[in-house]
Amino acid sequence: MLGMAGMAGIASLAGVAPHATAQAAPKKPRIACLVTYWGATRSHADWIIAKLMDGYWWQGAHMPSRVEVVSVYIHQFDTSLLAQKICKSKNIPIFKTVGEAVSLGGKELAVDGVVIVGEHGDYPTNLKGQWMLPRWWIYQQVVRVFEQSKRSVPVFNDKHLSYDWGEAKWMFDKSRELNFPLTGGSSIPTFFRKPEIELEIDTPLKYSIVLGGAPDEGALFHCVDVLQAFVERRKGGETGVKSVQCIRGPETWKWTERNAWAGRLLEAARKNLDLKPGHFQEIDKPNVCIVEYNDGTKAAIYSAKDTGWTYAAEVEGRAEPTIISMLGWPGPFSQYHASNSQPHWITEMMVTGKEPFNAERLLLSTGITAFNMESNWENGRYSEVGRRMETPVMNMKYKSTRGAQFSTGERPPNVAYMRGFAE
Repeated sequence: MLGMAGMAGIASLAGVAPHATAQAAPKKPRIACLVTYWGATRSHADWIIAKLMDGYWWQGAHMPSRVEVVSVYIHQFDTSLLAQKICKSKNIPIFKTVGEAVSLGGKELAVDGVVIVGEHGDYPTNLKGQWMLPRWWIYQQVVRVFEQSKRSVPVFNDKHLSYDWGEAKWMFDKSRELNFPLTGGSSIPTFFRKPEIELEIDTPLKYSIVLGGAPDEGALFHCVDVLQAFVERRKGGETGVKSVQCIRGPETWKWTERNAWAGRLLEAARKNLDLKPGHFQEIDKPNVCIVEYNDGTKAAIYSAKDTGWTYAAEVEGRAEPTIISMLGWPGPFSQYHASNSQPHWITEMMVTGKEPFNAERLLLSTGITAFNMESNWENGRYSEVGRRMETPVMNMKYKSTRGAQFSTGERPPNVAYMRGFAE
């Protein structure tokens, strides 16, 4: 056997000090997950949190999770039987209040990040069609703990901040006031693309459309967030939204006839997707969300079928439109179904403490969606041709500096949930 002198000699030859010890692995950020409902394997809570626990598919390979889920709060606990089963199997405590979940039962903030998934559950829809999910209610209790603890941590909020503009603006403002990174939104902008391209910063966009299933508020938001992910990269950067209008029914096509740019982009997208003439006009309940920006840029979002989510734009100086599609989820419900790239960017923010994209984009996507839902209603009366709503509250400027964030490489395989059970 080698004595201490021999060990020291070997260490010296290897260029290692004799008393050196192996560096400990970086400590994983501890995350509190706050959800409305966590039941079926197709609920957003399960899609997202399963990947925060077990890893996700990113750029053609499995990525182990870089965070540790240490606490859970469930607003609709009694019906979230899957969550109860998962948390029990992983020894993750489920707390009765939001405050307890982010303080781990103590009196002050005790986690390194917060993930809010306020999507799905038994909640009412108001007259305007807005799903009254309690995202703000959960968020404001997190903020209360931040203020009491005199410190804050990064927060992710799935999809739009709130169905209500006032609540959403408060949520954004608090992130700036308390200086914590905020992200969220749709997973679609980071999904696989065809072709695999990103718009360059300062692309001279004139007109844009997005095609995607948008029969209701929740689905519309995905399309709006896709739009914002592209148009924020236009020449001069984001200048804010001047107006929003929603038109429904046959009037959708009359508006399109009056706005030749929209018709041109629709036709270009139809041909690109190899759809038959008149395909878009066959949808049962057509609608278009019309967005005008302060710099004169114009955009429209059409509810459509058989398009995945497709972005089409006229770019100054280019003869042909730029068309980018995000097409279809990869297979059946399994460990890697949907929302893989989004958990990558959630964990990236938790590890680095930096927003993956400007949180202003999340606020603008929230606002466009909210004002679109308001457009068709006035004093309790509905009109298919909605009001053109002036939106000076969305006069905000920023310049995107992020790189490409979408998935590339081989698509994920269909594999069973790593937790060992599906439901």
